[in-house]
Amino acid sequence: MRYLTSGESHGPQLTTIIEGLPAGMPLEAEDINDNLARRQKGYGRGRRMQIEKDRASIVGGVRHGETLGSPLGLVVENKDWTHWTKVMGIEPLEEGQEEEVKRKISRPRPGHADLVGGMKYGHRDLRNVLERSSARETTVRVAAGAVAKKLLKLLGIDVVGHVLEIGGIKSEKVDYDSIDDLRDITEASPVRCLDEEAAQKMMNLIDEAKQNGDSIGGVVEVIVEGMPSGIGSYVHYDRKLDAKIAMAVMSINAFKGVEFGLGFEMARKPGSEVHDEIGWSEERGYYRETNRLGGFEGGMTTGMPIRVKGVMKPIPTLYKPLQSVDIETKEPFKASIERSDSCAVPAASVVAEAVVAWELASAIVEQFNSDQFDKLSEEINRQRQESKEY
Repeated sequence: MRYLTSGESHGPQLTTIIEGLPAGMPLEAEDINDNLARRQKGYGRGRRMQIEKDRASIVGGVRHGETLGSPLGLVVENKDWTHWTKVMGIEPLEEGQEEEVKRKISRPRPGHADLVGGMKYGHRDLRNVLERSSARETTVRVAAGAVAKKLLKLLGIDVVGHVLEIGGIKSEKVDYDSIDDLRDITEASPVRCLDEEAAQKMMNLIDEAKQNGDSIGGVVEVIVEGMPSGIGSYVHYDRKLDAKIAMAVMSINAFKGVEFGLGFEMARKPGSEVHDEIGWSEERGYYRETNRLGGFEGGMTTGMPIRVKGVMKPIPTLYKPLQSVDIETKEPFKASIERSDSCAVPAASVVAEAVVAWELASAIVEQFNSDQFDKLSEEINRQRQESKEY
């Protein structure tokens, strides 16, 4: 499977086209829109979330509630477009209109793509860069991920994201009774955290950052249950599934680190406290006594829950802007201010869910006969049984 996205932050719409879905998979717009609504929630979001009420329209690839096997087209309209038609219009400007079209940006914001993107593509108006590099693009990445999550759910695979840390405040509760329990608790939490006491401290810190015109980051985790063993490959570097997931998580705006299982803690432990001992039972087949490696060995799934963490830096758009340099005058200035969030970590956990789900679904579709959903389901069930009987 593959997909491309198109659109700017304040353009008329965001678009994605997904290719490679099996035919005959049940899919409705609400499967996608529920996830888009989740992305817009979360303590610390800015005014943009009050303007945009994202909903996706399926414009191709589905008929009567089932995929056709042809490319799936999704469109999310920007409700704020009416205020940006002159600034972001498609048609060429007429003579003398340049002064009418304001909001030109010549002061790059530290931590953003503004300056380097302008240098790369030769833009003198840095709005050309920030409009595309904006995290607004994750809207359609969540839409594509929602389609992947639907496919996985139908195959008995659950994907849930939650927040482990915000601004140095860590959740002390990391265990859960069931994947449904994890989902219910985090969906009810404004910061998508299992630990209620830590969640309140996180919200207080977000309020403090907002009052100071600052921003804070954190750590999210995605947990996947039900994934069959043997998905991915050890035979070549670009077929390792954990490597693909790491790339996907790192591609999320403002993410700067990825861990599986114990992650960087492994560097401080002996091998006897890192590797997962193997057991076998007639009921379960092969299993691991622990899950320190986060569900992967040799670039392949082990059948244990997948646990992947991502580190999100503080959002670089600040209401107390950092020092920068005007690209026209070369004089020092405070960087431009755009609408922003004081903390987007809770929303980022939803984006992380989406990109992880996409890589898992893509690997399954690549590895098995996937032209028809029923046949794909049969092959997955056969894989599970064969792994158990090996």
